[in-house]
Amino acid sequence: MSTIDTRTIAALAGRYSQGPKYMVAPAPSRAQWQQAAELALRAPDHGGLRPFRFVLVSDEQREHLAGLFVNAARRWGQSEAEELQRAHDRAWNGPGLAALIVRLREGEPEVPAHEQLICAGAGLMNFLNALHLMGYAAKTLSGAALRDPALQAAFCQPGEQLLAWVLAGTPTKPAVARAAATDGSRVLSDWAPPTTTRVPG
Repeated sequence: MSTIDTRTIAALAGRYSQGPKYMVAPAPSRAQWQQAAELALRAPDHGGLRPFRFVLVSDEQREHLAGLFVNAARRWGQSEAEELQRAHDRAWNGPGLAALIVRLREGEPEVPAHEQLICAGAGLMNFLNALHLMGYAAKTLSGAALRDPALQAAFCQPGEQLLAWVLAGTPTKPAVARAAATDGSRVLSDWAPPTTTRVPG
């Protein structure tokens, strides 16, 4: 393995999610977001369906997004001023913000929905890795608000689903590994064929 490859592997091994409180401006530029999206397209994509896309939310659009969050919170039964303020403030999570949109096509006999979802997940990971290699901290967030019909309608075309948010910015401290992220032996093993073969059915 070349020196460049070794450094790249080491850099990827240092990627961990970092919350918005550890991010400051600047966020990725429009060109950097675009480059990350193009690298996301290197994900395995059986059938070439490209079942995902990313949508950027500008600083000027955050207040509009905050209104959607507040209305969603109300529909989820929240009414206290403090609860609504928290919902409002979530629109400013992270110096940079993108939405992950997924479209799972039913009736694709060669590419069932779970394969399409795997493709979207792989695309998201490439997207995050690209931002990391550019020097940015990034984190994926979801939550109950994502299922709000008005929020879904604000971002999605028919047949699409808003699946997650991607926050990105300049890190204020090095990322710290979680214990679960350091035990690679638990996610790779050697196959042990069964001693007897059972035929399903």
